[in-house]
Amino acid sequence: MVKIRLSRGGAKGRPFYHIVVADERYARDGRSIERLGFFNPIAAGKEVPLELNVTRANEWIAKGAQPTEKVRALIKQASKQVAAVAA
Repeated sequence: MVKIRLSRGGAKGRPFYHIVVADERYARDGRSIERLGFFNPIAAGKEVPLELNVTRANEWIAKGAQPTEKVRALIKQASKQVAAVAA
């Protein structure tokens, strides 16, 4: 099954996550099919905490990809940001 999930990067104590589409059998930080964006939980100042291609994420979900709970929340948050910018 294809999942949309977080892949961890960054230094010890400074997490940084890529939002990726990957087969659930692959390792968490291993091979991925496509990178959709990133999530920086400790962003400060002018750093961007979340960047996500919402249209591609929705296309993958329509094809049957299952987002994790955290990614589902991030997609919802990014959708709100896109709607606010468009308005």
